[in-house]
Amino acid sequence: MPGTLPALSAAQIDAFITDGFVRIDNAFPRELADQGRAILWAATGCNPHDPATWTQPVVRLGDFPQPPFREAVNTPALHAAYDQLVGIGRWLPRGSLGTFPVRFPSPTDAGDTGWHVDASFGHDSPDFLDWRVNVLSRGRALLMLFLFSDVGEDDAPTRIRVGSHLEVARYLAPAGEAGRSLRDMITDRPDWFGTGLEALVTGPAGTVYLCHPFLVHAAQKHRGKQVKFMAQPPLLPNGPLEIDRADGEYSPVELAIRVALDSQ
Repeated sequence: MPGTLPALSAAQIDAFITDGFVRIDNAFPRELADQGRAILWAATGCNPHDPATWTQPVVRLGDFPQPPFREAVNTPALHAAYDQLVGIGRWLPRGSLGTFPVRFPSPTDAGDTGWHVDASFGHDSPDFLDWRVNVLSRGRALLMLFLFSDVGEDDAPTRIRVGSHLEVARYLAPAGEAGRSLRDMITDRPDWFGTGLEALVTGPAGTVYLCHPFLVHAAQKHRGKQVKFMAQPPLLPNGPLEIDRADGEYSPVELAIRVALDSQ
């Protein structure tokens, strides 16, 4: 929005380029998180006051366009951050929030806790391991993590491999526009671009992590007591990313890719 103050400092943008993510506190009001969580609880079919009804480690819920979700993803602070990280006019507004993997306290491994990047095209294949990513991040400008509940270290916080987006960019570059599949990555990089550095997506409800689309991340078991509600939608690009712009007006998302390729 014209006239609004930048959401992110220069230091935060530099950290996004280097680390692959930035945390925004109070990105949307706790009241919206509370309203959204009530809708999500109803959709799970579970009783929030009766842990005996929490029989699965994860319940996956579909897209939610209700007002609390639309408002949460479109706050002025977040719009300003999208502009700063992706570029003004280079992203598409969202009218909803995507899939919610609602995680319940459970000793059971849900089988979805492996390291990965989110594939952004090739979704017509019935086997998700054939879904693809390319060096221009076709179909995805950001990975976004919206906390709709308070998330501490025991509450199944998403794990992040700090700086892994740079390794992924270098891996994808030789494959050009066709990119590589998740199956390729498992075969070629079974270490999943380990950097030796890990961060946890924790914070109070209303916290948002904006991540480079190549950032390697993973879920984990829930060892706490409170159910975790988090959305993980993409921010879609309004046109392809570019890493060879004639005007030199690169976004931080594009700069991170350039930094990775220049340092090979």
